[in-house]
Amino acid sequence: MALWTPGWDVFPPDLRDFWTERHLCTLSTVRPDGRPHAVPVGVVLDHDERCAWVITNRTSHKVRHISTGLATGVPVAACQVDGKRWSTLEGRARILTEPHAVRRAEECYANRYRTPGANPMRVAIRIEVDRFLMSSTLSG
Repeated sequence: MALWTPGWDVFPPDLRDFWTERHLCTLSTVRPDGRPHAVPVGVVLDHDERCAWVITNRTSHKVRHISTGLATGVPVAACQVDGKRWSTLEGRARILTEPHAVRRAEECYANRYRTPGANPMRVAIRIEVDRFLMSSTLSG
């Protein structure tokens, strides 16, 4: 296992490629009673904004868990795996409802996965990434 703290201008190429390839992820949040809540999501890195995005419905449990936190965000982890390659990003998540933020998250999502359908209930989860954990196959 390797650990990397973002220096977005010097992102390791293998790690960047892995987070650009189409892989489904899991997003882990914490329920009010302290138990973990892990759900499948699409996660996209935004190198211009230096964050990660998830798009989802405003009524989802993950949104409720994150919304109960501080304005600075709540701890989350997103993980993806492909055979022997895996990576987890850890950071602080906030729910954004502003149209420009949701649009930005949708555009990034479309670049990695597909153009999302219209959803007036959509919100964006912005993750300020603290660090990446990764398999040794991605550590260069």
